[in-house]
Amino acid sequence: MPISDLDKIDFRILEFLQDDARIANTDLARKVNLSPSPCLRRVRSLEDEGYIRRYAALLDPAAIGLPVSVFIQVSLERQVDGALDEFEKQIVARPEVMECYLMTGDSEYLLRVVAPDLNSFQGFLLEHLTRIPGVASIKSSFTLKQVSYRTALPLGHIGAD
Repeated sequence: MPISDLDKIDFRILEFLQDDARIANTDLARKVNLSPSPCLRRVRSLEDEGYIRRYAALLDPAAIGLPVSVFIQVSLERQVDGALDEFEKQIVARPEVMECYLMTGDSEYLLRVVAPDLNSFQGFLLEHLTRIPGVASIKSSFTLKQVSYRTALPLGHIGAD
């Protein structure tokens, strides 16, 4: 279903589900002014069409013992498919890597890594990241404070008003 086929009710469903994925279908239906059956059909359609990837619980990193958050810029020796593929394969296998982006600019990749402490981060760096073939340079920046963190995507640009 192309985005142009979604209507205002679909956008409202997406907004409410982004805010609370555990909302009961009856409550969601009431909020978007539908009866429960058509509301559930719309949610299932949004899932089937790939607008909703999955549902997840968002944990507090500090509360579960992962207070260290580090952004890492990684440059590779060469930007060839084999080197990129190998780097990505090894990064995806590391559970402490929360996000990884192929970038333009000064470095090929930007990673966000979490760790319980500086020693654990050092272990990740020395035992894993520096051992990936083709890594030329690594620049780490430790976060001091999280100023903003969102999981809900803005929908205003597509008519969600």
